[in-house]
Amino acid sequence: MKKWTLIGFVLLFAFSIFIVGCGGKETNTSSQPASENQNSGSSGTDSSTNNRSSLPNGGGTLVFGRGGDSVSLDPADVTDGESLVVTKQVFDTLVDYADDSTDVVPALAEEWDSQDGLTWTFKLRQGVKFHDGTDFNADAVVFNFERWMDKENPYHQGDFPYYSYMFGGFKGDEGHIIKEVKSVNPYTVQITLNRPYSPFINTIAMPAFAIASPEAVKKYGDKFGENPVGTGPFIFKEWKRNDSITLEKNPNYWMEGYPKLDKLIYRSIPDNSARFIALQNGEIDLMDGLNPDDVTLAKQDSNLQVFLRPSMNVGYLAFNTEKPPFDNKKVRQALNYAVDKKALIDAFYNGLAEPAKNPMPPSLWGYNDDIQDYEFNLEKAKQLLAEAGYPNGFEVDFWAMPVPRPYIPQGQQIAEAIQAWFSEIGVKTNIVSYEWATYLEKTGKGEHSMALLGWTGDNGDPDNFLYVLLDKDNAKGPDAGNIAFYKNDELHDILIQAQQISDQGERAKLYQRAQEIIKDDAPWIPLVHSTPPLAGKVNIKGFVPHSTGTDKMTKVYFE
Repeated sequence: MKKWTLIGFVLLFAFSIFIVGCGGKETNTSSQPASENQNSGSSGTDSSTNNRSSLPNGGGTLVFGRGGDSVSLDPADVTDGESLVVTKQVFDTLVDYADDSTDVVPALAEEWDSQDGLTWTFKLRQGVKFHDGTDFNADAVVFNFERWMDKENPYHQGDFPYYSYMFGGFKGDEGHIIKEVKSVNPYTVQITLNRPYSPFINTIAMPAFAIASPEAVKKYGDKFGENPVGTGPFIFKEWKRNDSITLEKNPNYWMEGYPKLDKLIYRSIPDNSARFIALQNGEIDLMDGLNPDDVTLAKQDSNLQVFLRPSMNVGYLAFNTEKPPFDNKKVRQALNYAVDKKALIDAFYNGLAEPAKNPMPPSLWGYNDDIQDYEFNLEKAKQLLAEAGYPNGFEVDFWAMPVPRPYIPQGQQIAEAIQAWFSEIGVKTNIVSYEWATYLEKTGKGEHSMALLGWTGDNGDPDNFLYVLLDKDNAKGPDAGNIAFYKNDELHDILIQAQQISDQGERAKLYQRAQEIIKDDAPWIPLVHSTPPLAGKVNIKGFVPHSTGTDKMTKVYFE
């Protein structure tokens, strides 16, 4: 592995500043999505763009370039964004998020109500059919919930990690939140909880809780993830592994006049720069994972426009607290003193990020801005290592993610930068990586000692960061959300209490205390909260990058 030295890193840092200074630094850090093109109005010369420009606000094929392939297209059985961004098009949820926020709006359920926070009644949309022609109704909703929550259900063929993350485990587990799901009549469903759960309505809008065709689940069994059938705006047609996934318009979609596109293709191009070249060449129409350093180039291209996704994420380095030396808090704190987050942002994010001091972003309510971050102080780090019994440091494997993610756009290079700082305090790291699905599988099982990873919020609630990523309930394989395997009983009690309180102000106080505990225990080095840039053809309209990182393409069209 190429190893950075501090001198080398400083040189790159200086070079990055030079590039930024020449090209103009991105300054839009608004929490609202933005579409920017400094040369709007020019038609450009790309043939595909010209052909599509004649389409009357509809039709055509949009090719979306992304950094990695999907793991599975069963939304209940995945946690990675590359899978969910596709399933979001094939499936619908009972409720959904507004186009530009995490406010909850009707979807397959037209109305919902709860008088006591324990019993929720949903009135379902009538006349909706799954892509296989079967009816969507209350029985289908009950089927899906029973499949997810009951390990003894014959169709519970998978790990269903998101269900466990969000609903306190599965049926029979001590902390399980959902008591019963029943059909009141063909178009009314009642969900009863074991205890109040304030994030409930936001949680069931998550793509993981999309409603699948019961008949298709029965037909395909454990192959349903390769043959997804929902009620969504696009119908699954073809999956070429590590290449592309093709979806076609659902002509019977319940939202009148939508979707606008005839076909939607997700194409995997792992390298960010190669994907950007493909966009410039007209091989793809829209891409995520635009290198921050390429934002200026994209804005100078008259054929392109730049989008900024509202920041609701965190990139982090997790220590496996069950393995030495990371079972020692002073070691974890020492390494927190050994990362210069501002230098990382200047070198790799072109200013489109801010240093993270907490495991949740400041865009969420409940954020504790009074927390003091660990300063970059190598002498303090050495002192703590000596106090922990490691005056000469140690050697350890350092896992780096193999694909660009919105919060970690260059995993290998960022790992190399951190590696250089760690070497200055005697900690020798060997950077290793795996194919993306394997990386997620192994970290979920806790095979790593320390690993880079990140999280984009799913529902706009602090619970989705703190409980999912750092509570002891989720510190268990085979698909741990808490890959630090960090367990703190006081934190657990606070997070469970916060789930059961309806008053947001009281909940915020609990989450602020939770962040104090986490800062002191240091199971992670929170690195950054990024503002991910995307780029697309200038004639793309109706695309609004969502803060959850999962965009619905129903209203997108070519002008």
